[in-house]
Amino acid sequence: MGHGQIMLGREQSARLLGWGIRFFLAAALTASRTPGGYAPFALGAVAAAGPGRDGGAALAGAFVGTLLFLPFADALPFLASAILILTASTAFQGLRPLTERWVAPAAAAGFSMAVGGIYVAQSLSPLEGLTPCVAAAALAGAAAWFFRPLLQPGEGESPADGLLFLAASCLLAVQDVALLGLSLGRVLLCTLLAYTAYDRGAVAGASAGLGLGLTADLCAGTGSGIFTAGFGLAGLAAGSRSGRRRGEAAVAFAAAALAALLPVREPLAQPLVLESLAGAGLFLLLPGRLFGGKRVRRPPPPEQPSQMGARLREQLTRAAGALRDLYECMNRGPVYSTEENPAIVFDRAAEKVCRGCALCDLCWQREYTGTFNALNDATPLLLERGRAMAKDFPGYFADRCIHLQDFIAAVNGELSAFLLRRQYRRQLEETRRSARGQYAQLSELLTATAAGLGEAVPAAFQGTFACRVGAALRPKEGETVCGDTVTSFQTPDGLWCLLLADGMGSGEAARKESALTCRLLRQFLEAGIEPEAALKTLNSAMALRGADTGSFTTIDLCTCRAETGEIAFYKFGAAPSYLKKGGTVRRVSGGSLPAGLRGGPAAPDVTRAALEPGSFAVMISDGVADPGRDEWLENLLAGWDGEDPQALAGLILSESIRREHLQDDCGIQVLYRERTEKNGPTAV
Repeated sequence: MGHGQIMLGREQSARLLGWGIRFFLAAALTASRTPGGYAPFALGAVAAAGPGRDGGAALAGAFVGTLLFLPFADALPFLASAILILTASTAFQGLRPLTERWVAPAAAAGFSMAVGGIYVAQSLSPLEGLTPCVAAAALAGAAAWFFRPLLQPGEGESPADGLLFLAASCLLAVQDVALLGLSLGRVLLCTLLAYTAYDRGAVAGASAGLGLGLTADLCAGTGSGIFTAGFGLAGLAAGSRSGRRRGEAAVAFAAAALAALLPVREPLAQPLVLESLAGAGLFLLLPGRLFGGKRVRRPPPPEQPSQMGARLREQLTRAAGALRDLYECMNRGPVYSTEENPAIVFDRAAEKVCRGCALCDLCWQREYTGTFNALNDATPLLLERGRAMAKDFPGYFADRCIHLQDFIAAVNGELSAFLLRRQYRRQLEETRRSARGQYAQLSELLTATAAGLGEAVPAAFQGTFACRVGAALRPKEGETVCGDTVTSFQTPDGLWCLLLADGMGSGEAARKESALTCRLLRQFLEAGIEPEAALKTLNSAMALRGADTGSFTTIDLCTCRAETGEIAFYKFGAAPSYLKKGGTVRRVSGGSLPAGLRGGPAAPDVTRAALEPGSFAVMISDGVADPGRDEWLENLLAGWDGEDPQALAGLILSESIRREHLQDDCGIQVLYRERTEKNGPTAV
């Protein structure tokens, strides 16, 4: 059997397994019902399963679940909502705005509310049925939100919260199963909450307790919030003992549940107290390997003060250097005069009034010198007073002009616009000067602060996971210098950074702009500043600088944690990037403007994903492939089976030259994550 047949068989097996998971999950969750006969968790599973056959498998499971768990009257609206959700997701699949994470939850909640609302409106008591309908719609949306990372992995989203929500949904399905007078589902729910709070801490414990409690209240239809209060306080108490002995967390959980539930006069209060105690007892019986094999989780030893001071000093020094270079580059640009000649006021007024006048040739040709002197003499009076009057013009000009009042009115209108433009330019220049001064002052402040922290002893990053980088550059046809700049490096904490900047135009001027952008951004990143914050700061500075130079630059930044495979793309007007895993290629694009075209708090487009071992991340400039017709590049990446990123970069450049004929500068960077661990990071 050939290699291709083996891979095809594996893909088919994985696809069948995925369909089976969606089928059984939707079928099982149909048993989790809320007041009014709703099954919101199953609807959330259908919405999160995705379009096409994946969603069809979930819908089939939901249909089987209705036969097993739902009466006929409740099955009809449930199936109608599920069919509408799948139809909408399949009909609109591929539209980029509809791939956002919030779309599936919104569809689940919206269709559940729409279909359920019709049945509620036709019932004998619509007001009584409205609250359960709204609650079920909210739960359907929440389920779709938390289930999506489980059913559509590979988008950089953590499945931990989804697993917690899924476990709670399944336990709520068996809350009516009693053992020794206690609800088996709620006992296990208390155990799950205690484990989550102890494992994640107080904030996560309180959040999980409130979420689970609110869901239990909605499913039970109590309306009193007894589960929310009890679970929320118990989760907070158990989480506050995180890192200590497990017995302390169990005692805190039980004590908080007693304090919250004993004063409550509610039929479910006393059983819930006993169930909380039973859940705390089961929590103590959980095997130790679930907690990392340790009974007490001790935090890592703190850094010595000298080490902390040295590291802080190094980061402050780097940040100060980046801000100082940013200030200097804003002052190095060419200075253009922005003052407007006041003569434009008379030129525009004459264009409106004098062009159709019978004396136009006399005033502006035969007597041009006299007209020019008259207007020139009147200019200081106009600018000082802010408006023109007839007495400002000499008698020989005023007596000759047959449209003097119309001319004065036109001059006053143009003068007002001229003065407003002058005021705006002066305010803008003051803002630029203030921003440049702030960069310089902040740089000096950071330098002085770092100087008081002692000598730095920077520690080199010891990497255990290897990445390799390949790059290729080629100037536009007829140019000797490429306007694109590519660079790659690792920050002191081990973050891989790949930069690709495309300066406006081509040639030496474009190269200087793109090289300056890469150098400044590298300094910010090596100083420990977060990529998004660094890009926002750089964009604001380039917008001020671009107002003088008229230039802009596209920025494409890729960051990767080699040890975890977490990868992120940050784009300011950049061309699409590509993620290649085997024969599968994912296209990553953005819609923001290039850096320097929009000031203020403009943010880059950010896409996060996972780069698995043996996978590639490919960055290109727009000269390599037109974003509207890059199918050839996706096909090339899908069919390439090598492991050398430099060879792949060269192959892409060769094919681009053959197809695009070097109509623009070409820049390419390729990041490859090794399949196995190496002794240290490498680069090509």
